[in-house]
Amino acid sequence: MPYVNKARPYKKEYEQQQDRGELPNRMERQRARRKLDAKGVDRTGKDVAHVKALSKGGSNKDGVRLESPSKNRSFARKSDGSMK
Repeated sequence: MPYVNKARPYKKEYEQQQDRGELPNRMERQRARRKLDAKGVDRTGKDVAHVKALSKGGSNKDGVRLESPSKNRSFARKSDGSMK
């Protein structure tokens, strides 16, 4: 839904994901978003990120946190510029 200037319909997206049987990780991240919204946390402009990345062996049980999009979507690099 890029280039849209209105709020994302998270509830509708969640229902569609359930219907499609998408991966549990995505579903868990949606649950985390809803919990943060219920607590009144302002997550405008932030990404919900796993404490330990799924690609690094993390799980949804490790927890989630809010991070800036640039930090969440970047990769750690070695001194030679290759990915860790």
